Formats: sequence, C-alpha cells, structure tokens
Amino acid sequence: MSENKVIDKQFKLDAVQYRKDHHELTFQQVADNLGVSNSSIHRWCKQFDDAKNENEDSNLFRVIRQFFK
Repeated sequence: MSENKVIDKQFKLDAVQYRKDHHELTFQQVADNLGVSNSSIHRWCKQFDDAKNENEDSNLFRVIRQFFK
C-alpha cells in the first residue's frame, strides 16, 4: 500500500547537505538512509547546483507530493 508523503524545501536542503557532508556514501546509500528514492537525491542535488549557479535560491524547490511504499 502506498502512502502519500509531502517533502518540504527544508528536508530537500538538508538532504543535499547530508550528501555533501558524506562523500564516502553513494547516492543510493544516502537515499536509503533518508528513505527517499535515488532519483530524488540526484534531482535535488542538480536543482541545488543549478539554482546556486543562477542565484535563484528563493525558488530552489517547490513542495511536491511523492508516493512511497
């Protein structure tokens, strides 16, 4: 059975920081530790880097609904 989870901006920022702080872990290990998908971690890191490069921190992430088992 799937459960709806709302992932807010702060969680995403914390997840990206966690990834940066733990270079020894793979993306999959980070995803497993945080209970999210591997593709989500990749996407958030890319969005963070893109926003940082464009100086658009105000619109860094939007709240999205994700479905997890």
